[in-house]
Amino acid sequence: MSDTILNNGDCIDMMEKLSSASVDLILTDPPYNLGIFMKKRDTNLNKMRDNFFAGAGWDDLSPEEWEKSMDAFFKEAVRVLKKGSSMIVFMSIIKVETLIRIAQRHGLYYKTTGIWHKLNPMPRNMNLHFVNSTEAWVYFTYGKKTGTFNNNGKLVHDFVETGVVSNGERKQGKHPTQKPIALMKFFIELLSNEGDCILDPFMGSGSTGVAAKELGRNFIGIELDEKYFGIATRRIQEVQQHEL
Repeated sequence: MSDTILNNGDCIDMMEKLSSASVDLILTDPPYNLGIFMKKRDTNLNKMRDNFFAGAGWDDLSPEEWEKSMDAFFKEAVRVLKKGSSMIVFMSIIKVETLIRIAQRHGLYYKTTGIWHKLNPMPRNMNLHFVNSTEAWVYFTYGKKTGTFNNNGKLVHDFVETGVVSNGERKQGKHPTQKPIALMKFFIELLSNEGDCILDPFMGSGSTGVAAKELGRNFIGIELDEKYFGIATRRIQEVQQHEL
């Protein structure tokens, strides 16, 4: 049975307690810091979802505060990553350049920026402009320019297509920016091996952890919000029970 460590607290504080060079893959979805920006946009999402990030208050840092927080995150990330390990960070497209600049400052090697294409996005404002059906992910390696890449000789495009979180899966996670388990499995299978250690410092309701455990990886998850930490713990423990 693979090992699991779950921590409820600030990701920097919790990461400081991890051993150096102990993680094979960081796969995470940090706050995009779009709350203030989105409040100025013409959107009806606040009316549709009570926990929409633009009105929730947890995504409202100033640009300077957000950059400082990400700088601290990458500083700890490179300490815990093994040489030749990989890192995938989901991010808003308008923040990608800033994210890369901060990551390179700490010695991460930038590989590429890819796209998650949602096959069935919410069709909001479809008669006004393009429907938002994509999110970016940024791929780094540490210590080497190439890490684990289990493509089995097949071409792998820099975009991933899945549906958004299904209603059944969303009921299990209940997070406003919840990622599908299938999406997280894609990266875990490609960029790590069975028995490797996967870290998600912004665990949310635990999709990365569920994917990691189902694929036989060790998992470390960190989440600040007590509610979502509880949900993530329950989801991951349910997978572990099936391992026994």
